[in-house]
Amino acid sequence: MDLKEKLVSSFMAFEERVDVHSDLHDIRTTAIKNFENKGFPTKKEEAWKYTSLNAILKNDFTVFPKQENAIEFNQVKKYFLHEIDTYKLVFIDGVFSSHLSSTTHDGIDVCLMSSALTKPKYKMIIDTYFNQIASKDDSLTSLNTAFAMEGAFINIPKKKVADKPIEIMFFSTGNEAALMVQPRNLVIVGENSHVQIIERHQSLNENPVLTNSVTEIFAQKRAIVDYYKIQNDNSEANLVDNTYVSQQQESHAYVHTFSFGGNLTRNNLNFYHFGERLTSTLNGISILNDKQHVDHYTLVNHAQPNCESFQDYKGIYSDRSTGVFNGKVLVEKEAQKTNAFQKSNNILLSDKATINAKPQLEIFADDVKCSHGCTVGQLDETAMFYMQSRGIPQKEAKALLMYAFSNAVIESIKIPELKQRITKIIATKLGVNLGFDL
Repeated sequence: MDLKEKLVSSFMAFEERVDVHSDLHDIRTTAIKNFENKGFPTKKEEAWKYTSLNAILKNDFTVFPKQENAIEFNQVKKYFLHEIDTYKLVFIDGVFSSHLSSTTHDGIDVCLMSSALTKPKYKMIIDTYFNQIASKDDSLTSLNTAFAMEGAFINIPKKKVADKPIEIMFFSTGNEAALMVQPRNLVIVGENSHVQIIERHQSLNENPVLTNSVTEIFAQKRAIVDYYKIQNDNSEANLVDNTYVSQQQESHAYVHTFSFGGNLTRNNLNFYHFGERLTSTLNGISILNDKQHVDHYTLVNHAQPNCESFQDYKGIYSDRSTGVFNGKVLVEKEAQKTNAFQKSNNILLSDKATINAKPQLEIFADDVKCSHGCTVGQLDETAMFYMQSRGIPQKEAKALLMYAFSNAVIESIKIPELKQRITKIIATKLGVNLGFDL
């Protein structure tokens, strides 16, 4: 039985564990039928032209963990942003860990998706937002919707500011020979509200893991959403991350993606505009080696006038690693006075490293400012020579140039302790001590 057949057959068992009479039953049933019809994406699809899941799908993944696995805080402390106080939502092999988490219902909701999906007091919110912006056509999003039960539920009512950042942590223990998990997150930020969120997926050993994650984010009028994704997993970890962002008038949504580890990572990031004078910002840094593969697939749908979007992705690839950037900006006829900027800059440190870039603009309005660009090159030999002539060893000179190349994205991090953490990860990835006092 291949993985697709296992998932389809497991759906009946999953339905027995949840309320088949709930309003979600029809949504789940429609979603599993879509996945059954389409299956996993292949390289025959234009959107997946450079990324294949075939080797990953050969693993015999466990769909439901056989037991609840506990871990102690000291085993995972280094993955948390422990320099500051944060709310924490922690999941172990897809199951919520209450003793590692710090939730709240005091003015804001930082709690479980399973609670929101099943408790009557959240019914109106779920009916309004759940599965409203996520794709009904994408097969992997449909698969996640069919099994949607656990993940993060964050609701910031209007005129509220989350008093501290929120960390969403998904740990895989490796107690299963191979495990597939499908977290579902829902983030609602009300009018004039503000939240900072940090999301991380982390395996604790080298057993294969496949994570198929879906996050829906709703930014209401004048809301500010600052979202950080840290992807620095082990060599057998595979992540398909589907994020859908809905923005209303004058909102600001920032999504920063840091891809440093893992075997295969696919980031599908989709922004949809439903109001005027809003801003969307998509930043990313990828630093890869060995045979790592990271694929950034972005869409910004400008459907309203007087809006802005900014995309800035940096990639550094060595050994036999592969990067993909497929960024699309769609400006509809009504979206006059749009300002859209897209940039993908890449450095190849090896003859065997590869980058496939496809920036796209589709413009149906006639009064816009739109630009896109892509560069692929190597480190500046003149700058290397200059730094070495000033006594900086070659390895450190190389690392400093790569750090400077990534600096514009690093500087966009608004949480100082997170900026310091990302800098340390980059230094480790580059194999040097950058020695910055942040």
